[in-house]
Amino acid sequence: MITYAEKNFTSEEVYGLLLPFVKDWFIKQYGDLTPVQRKTIPLVKESENVLVSSPTGTGKTLAVFLGIIDNIYQSYLTHGTLPEGVYAVYVSPLRALNNDMRKNLIEPIKGIRETAKIHGVDLPEIEVMVRTSDTPPSEKQRMARKPPHILITTPETLAIALNAPKFRERLKNTRVVIIDEIHELASSKRGSHLSLSIERLENLAGRKLQRVGLSATISPLEEVAAFLVGYRDDGELRDCVIVDARFDKKLDIKLLMPVSDLIRSSAEELNEAIYNQLLKVIKRHKTTLIFTNTRSATERVVFKLKKTMEKSKIIDIDDIEAHHSSLSRDVRLDIENKLKNGLLKAVVSSTSLELGIDIGYIDVVVLLSSPRSVTRLLQRVGRAGHHIREVSKGRIVVVDRDDLMECAVLAKLALERKIDRIRIPKNPLDVLAQHIVGLSLERKWGVEEALRLVKRSYSFHKLTKEDFMSVLKYLAGELGDFYEYQRVYSKIWFDEEEGVFGRKKTSRMIYYQNIGVIPDESKAHVFTTDGKYVGDLEEGFVEYLAPGDLFVLGGRVYEYLGSKGFKVEVRPADGLRPTVPSWFSEMLPLAYDSALEIGKFRRMVSDWIDQWDRGKVVKEIMKNYHLTRDAAETIYEYVKLQKIFTNAPVPSDKVILIEVYDEPDKRNIIVHSLFGRRANDALARIYAYYVGEKLGADVKITVTDNGFMVSIPGHPILNWSGVLTKIPTDAEKLYANLVKVLRRTELIKRRFRHVAVRSFMLLRRYRNAEKSISKLQVNAEELLKAVEEIENFPVLKETYREILMDYMHLDEAIEVLEKIWRNEIEVVEIGPVDVPSPFAHNIVVHGYSDVVLMEDMRKLLRRLHERVLEKLRGSFE
Repeated sequence: MITYAEKNFTSEEVYGLLLPFVKDWFIKQYGDLTPVQRKTIPLVKESENVLVSSPTGTGKTLAVFLGIIDNIYQSYLTHGTLPEGVYAVYVSPLRALNNDMRKNLIEPIKGIRETAKIHGVDLPEIEVMVRTSDTPPSEKQRMARKPPHILITTPETLAIALNAPKFRERLKNTRVVIIDEIHELASSKRGSHLSLSIERLENLAGRKLQRVGLSATISPLEEVAAFLVGYRDDGELRDCVIVDARFDKKLDIKLLMPVSDLIRSSAEELNEAIYNQLLKVIKRHKTTLIFTNTRSATERVVFKLKKTMEKSKIIDIDDIEAHHSSLSRDVRLDIENKLKNGLLKAVVSSTSLELGIDIGYIDVVVLLSSPRSVTRLLQRVGRAGHHIREVSKGRIVVVDRDDLMECAVLAKLALERKIDRIRIPKNPLDVLAQHIVGLSLERKWGVEEALRLVKRSYSFHKLTKEDFMSVLKYLAGELGDFYEYQRVYSKIWFDEEEGVFGRKKTSRMIYYQNIGVIPDESKAHVFTTDGKYVGDLEEGFVEYLAPGDLFVLGGRVYEYLGSKGFKVEVRPADGLRPTVPSWFSEMLPLAYDSALEIGKFRRMVSDWIDQWDRGKVVKEIMKNYHLTRDAAETIYEYVKLQKIFTNAPVPSDKVILIEVYDEPDKRNIIVHSLFGRRANDALARIYAYYVGEKLGADVKITVTDNGFMVSIPGHPILNWSGVLTKIPTDAEKLYANLVKVLRRTELIKRRFRHVAVRSFMLLRRYRNAEKSISKLQVNAEELLKAVEEIENFPVLKETYREILMDYMHLDEAIEVLEKIWRNEIEVVEIGPVDVPSPFAHNIVVHGYSDVVLMEDMRKLLRRLHERVLEKLRGSFE
């Protein structure tokens, strides 16, 4: 049963639960307990399962560990010895966070022991050790001989530790598991993997484990709590108490519009204004953390800031650094240490500093453009004011009109604490394959016994026996006759008649060397048809391409023809407009919940324009969304222009506008569907499938957060809105149609490799040999052809599930289609037009540059805007 911590303990009540020297040390060090500590410590002391959700700097981690350290010393005073073996396992997604955590635990333990001496009590040291892939073998051997009381690790290393014959025995006495940054893990396959590891750890310990989850702002808390605790064998959720302190910290969030006119200002003017704005913020504060949305933008912002600083000579260029995941570990650690020691004025990051690495005191966080979700906005801004009594100060720099509307809504939602829902992957069969091999290494298992254990995990609670058996048979080499031909060998033995399975001799090495769910990424090498090498592309970008797509590389436009492994073939397409932006694979997608709220905002502003004069609408926008007059005027003009130009309802949460836009050689069907990129990706492919079926033609799609565009050669005639309104909402049928669409795409080829590697179908490492990613990709493409004809082959089935449910959000797309059928969403069609409407401009220019180097995009946006005004000939006021 999931419940909320309702009782507000006083500090004195909580201190009464602690040993006197623990209490004295804490008061001397911190003065008083924070609200989250008063609620959490009693629950930890009582060995309750607890999910603690609160912002950075509120003391939640110390609250948990203070209770655990106190319990360990209580045990010592009662029994005369510290508990044997590992007592608590702390898991976090980042190795850097683990080293921080060790330092943060050693100091309290040392302080408590010193305080105990004053009380006349001589306490032994509680050992704290880190075990990750960076830990030297000698250190691991030492741990097996003398295990730490508190083990700090990552999800991957915990899974290996469960099968390390000597160290496994040391885990049998585990009493507590703490998952830090649970919001980060739960939404990915790393979380699914960890949830099964914890079930296996509880099974090994033979007792109920206390589970503690630590999270920043997240929603819905009940689902994250369910993910943390899982199920009992009777199908009921285990108990969990939620400490909801998400909103204990005060927020100060404001939008910064660098220029008064976002549409008529040139790229040069906007760029200069953005950097001047950043410099102003940096000068006014001791330490500024700037977030961009892509790694490439991070590097460019630092480069441009340093250039601007050199000119102004006010700030030393060595006082600013870039921090992102592509940098080496040593460089990142150096930057983190400089930040902690107050040696930097500013750091620019993509997503790498969102998590709770201790980076010292940050005065203000600046977001360059929309963070694409309320949750991410709160997480980023929460890095400022690293104490509960301090205000988290955030500033968002907006770069165009869509960005302004989006950020205005996200900032208001953040202040109102309306958070996007988390998505937890369900039944990932590749993760299951890894754990079945892991289980086989422990001992011989009965099928029913293993299935019961797996279904205790929230991520696998609804796993069917059919899918479980399918994975077992695949691992035993019993699905099809391709195994030996493709050199894929069984990893377990399986006796179906007796209903048992166990390990093969070579499986232990395979498990150790290939475990983990984070895919290896590589760059693809691009060649023209005559064999000329023209550069490299990120793999995530290549998987999005389809033959005929146009993209920019090295300042030139190329047409994508196809690929084999990591060799991409193209032909020059100079003079043509790109259809896929070079930064697409890096861009954060707009969350569905946030997208719906932005749609509501558009609808509300449109209604105000119908009811009131300009002055009142502008005042209302300023008042409700805490915006400057310039920003409110910009929003008013944008929506009014759209209404006048189309003479149709404004696209919103209740209206999908289909706009037929003709170019000389093709017809573009622009679908204004404000549902976020993941849902739109699925919607676009479904819509393109039905359009293609009706016309018997190849179609190209362009997907954005605010809509999508289907482009068709020539100018065919069709009831475009009728196609959308008649798409059936049968989930199985849509799933099957999308499987057909995906079958020949780059996306399936590359995602199949990821899943095949996770499923131990393809081995990255075996004995002392390591396969290159390029070789793995070629092998994956051969394997894909071999298994396509096998019905429900688990590795291919999981690939489609991952694409349609995790990469795209088919369920959200189906929700939109159902609303169309129920007339909750109106579909309106306009056109053909030879100038796209204002709201369509960002969809049309989607192939151009990103927020930092935006010259081409800005010029085209301004040209389209001028064409709109020419069409209207002064009717807009």
